[in-house]
Amino acid sequence: MPLPPDLRDYEWVNTTFGFEVPKLKVETAGQAIGIMGGTFDPVHYGHLVAAEAARHRFGLVTVVFVPAGCPPHKRGLVRTNPRERYRLTELATCSNPWFRVSPLEIDRPGCSYTIDTARAFRALYGPDARLYFITGADALLEIMTWYRVEELLNECQFIAVTRPGYGGDQLRAIIDEWPAAFVSRFHFLAIPGLAISSTEIRRRLGTGRPIKYLVPETVENYIREVGLYQTNA
Repeated sequence: MPLPPDLRDYEWVNTTFGFEVPKLKVETAGQAIGIMGGTFDPVHYGHLVAAEAARHRFGLVTVVFVPAGCPPHKRGLVRTNPRERYRLTELATCSNPWFRVSPLEIDRPGCSYTIDTARAFRALYGPDARLYFITGADALLEIMTWYRVEELLNECQFIAVTRPGYGGDQLRAIIDEWPAAFVSRFHFLAIPGLAISSTEIRRRLGTGRPIKYLVPETVENYIREVGLYQTNA
């Protein structure tokens, strides 16, 4: 991916691998910031396509990937070390200057609640920043059960990415039953059908099947070098 034409528009950011990568500078006043949350266990092309589509459609100046530390809805189910998931996400995003990775949730003790993350980014980017939380459209089926969801919807808007097997009309009908103030905070985004899941990637690795073209090559190489996901999960 080409760098911005003006070299003053980007900065060099350290990685946990000891090398630096170029990232676009983010001006805080009134900018649109994307937050891509998830376990990323492991990160795959479906995540990257969704993030790039959201960046382009909503004019996001950056998309920050935030690997979950201890997600409450998957408590006890995420067995991969959070630092390894963070490093995989670094590798997947390092070549895109619009993508960043934050250790915010893996550094935070206890459960990773989205409201705490949204408020942390609000403090970082300022009161005028427009925060967009990018999620799979299927997450809308349970979002009203999220911790302090009303406060969360006051902090950020949601970009609901439609995935194969989930109808936008059905999900919109669910949203239409919510209070009007909530409905206006959601946006649907259709992306090309990439039927890729982290669960399937782990299963393939656990049974010795290939994962090439499901994840970036750097991610696959690191998984095999470190020996992640060697048992069926």
